Amino acid sequence: MIFKSKANKALDKMEDPRETLDYSYQRQLELLQKVRRGVADVATSRKRVELQISGLEKQATRLEEQGRKALSVGREDLAREALQRRSSLQTQMADLKVQHDNLQAEEEKLTTASQRLQAKVDSFRTKKETIKATYTAAEAQTRINEAFSGISEEMGDVGLAIQRAEDKTAQMQARAGAIDELLASGALDDFSGTRGDDIQAELDRMGGGMDVELELARMKAELGQGPAPQSAIEQGQPQQQAQPQPQAQPQQQGGQTQQYRQPGEGA
Repeated sequence: MIFKSKANKALDKMEDPRETLDYSYQRQLELLQKVRRGVADVATSRKRVELQISGLEKQATRLEEQGRKALSVGREDLAREALQRRSSLQTQMADLKVQHDNLQAEEEKLTTASQRLQAKVDSFRTKKETIKATYTAAEAQTRINEAFSGISEEMGDVGLAIQRAEDKTAQMQARAGAIDELLASGALDDFSGTRGDDIQAELDRMGGGMDVELELARMKAELGQGPAPQSAIEQGQPQQQAQPQPQAQPQQQGGQTQQYRQPGEGA
């Protein structure tokens, strides 16, 4: 039962309804051809019986004439012999007429069956073409929908290939970034000669840090939070002017002149 079920499932998967319909139509045409051939054979037999009956009728007519002629010349015995033969021919003609009637009835029956079968074959052909067209359209629509949704076997393979390519690309990018970091830190030696040694790398990092500090000092100076850095003055950038300290005014007290000192000045 398991084997038959699996075989039936495999056959159903491989079966194409259009091919099945074409095969059924071909079988119906073969059956119709056999019926037509049967009609032709029966008609041929009927025609042969008619020819035999016609030949016997001619013989019977000739025997009757011979009997009449024998009586006219006084040969009664010859006339009797001719009439006996004529009677035998009439018996044969009667049998042939019965056979002819049977063949004619069979021919009419087969002709009717052939016409009915021809009508069924024509109707089946029209229905077959309609079903084939509908199936083809449904198959095309299904393939289009599967392509858009990505669930078809071909599109699934393409999607897996793209996913594998993206994974490999991400892995290679991560590997390249890790190697760059190791080369920059000096953990790996660069034999290409495009990078400096570890001392130069450390100096480059320090220089980068100094640039950041100078930029930070410049921004503070622009906001009035501190003096401009010396590098900004050297580059011709404006620097805020230092505010002069107010001088203490002399004040007389007890006939002596006393001067205020700024904090931090000596006595």
